[in-house]
Amino acid sequence: MEINEQIIDDNDFRIASKKALLEYLAVQKDERILVLADNTKREIGLNIYSVAQELGFEAFYLEMKEAKFNGEEPDKVVADLMGQFDVVICPTKRSLTHTDARRMACSKGARVATLPGITKEIFVRCLNAESDIIEELSNRLVEKFKDVCFVRVVTKLGTDITMDIRNRRVISSTGIIREEGSGGNLPSGEVYLSPVEGSSNGTIVFDGSVAGIGILEAPMKLSVKDGYVINIITNDNHQAKQLLDTLNEVGKDAFAIAELGIGTNHKAIISGLILEDEKALKTCHIAMGNNKGMGGSIDVPLHIDGIIKNPDIYFDNVMIMQNGDFLF
Repeated sequence: MEINEQIIDDNDFRIASKKALLEYLAVQKDERILVLADNTKREIGLNIYSVAQELGFEAFYLEMKEAKFNGEEPDKVVADLMGQFDVVICPTKRSLTHTDARRMACSKGARVATLPGITKEIFVRCLNAESDIIEELSNRLVEKFKDVCFVRVVTKLGTDITMDIRNRRVISSTGIIREEGSGGNLPSGEVYLSPVEGSSNGTIVFDGSVAGIGILEAPMKLSVKDGYVINIITNDNHQAKQLLDTLNEVGKDAFAIAELGIGTNHKAIISGLILEDEKALKTCHIAMGNNKGMGGSIDVPLHIDGIIKNPDIYFDNVMIMQNGDFLF
């Protein structure tokens, strides 16, 4: 289930592409741009490509077949091409964020913006967010993470999970991708990290949305022990069964707790598409599967985020969020 797409004015659509190129990516006149779309996101990809050309940039458009999973590697030819450009923009249905292809392109100096599941509505709405506000809040949250050993997330619906984050890299994803070799989502607005493998224990209740499934019709309860989801209560919940089937198709490490993130984008809402949902204020998200791009060791072709609304969050027993509101 997803919120229906609204009618978007073509001029607003093109203004959003211009803002992405000039403000968030700060593309320079001597840089080469690759717009890498799949067949489901052709309209968005071609809009970015067309605006890039109008702005005088040397831009190329490449289209590939829709991937099956978030985190699935693209064809080697595509991966090799990604490393040959200064800026790579990826509007695709499935995420390329947690792929070796994205990491390799960044290692060669490319700035890579991934837009998994992007729609015209989300593109226009979230790129209208003030980048300086997102950046300031994200930076303050990163400061709060300093020297924290454990994070605990609690909700009235039953989430109660503790994660060890000692010595883990805290990542501020603002959508501002201006440094050589940097990468991230566009639009963005989150602070995230990968908890220590094997350290997460407790209960998760997703009540917002889940990547690849959309807005949840009912809360989804997962039990976690020693870093792995060991039970998903399905009952008559077809969405919970869909999640379980997807994880089982990949194997044991798909059940690993991969990420904890907190949303910092004041324009984002829960729309059913995880690209936007995980950026919304008053939410946090927990992901399963691949955490390699965050400094972890789990390397599987899958990364699935689930949204938790209005959480209480504790950093070493100090509450930094209450019912979704920051306390700093």
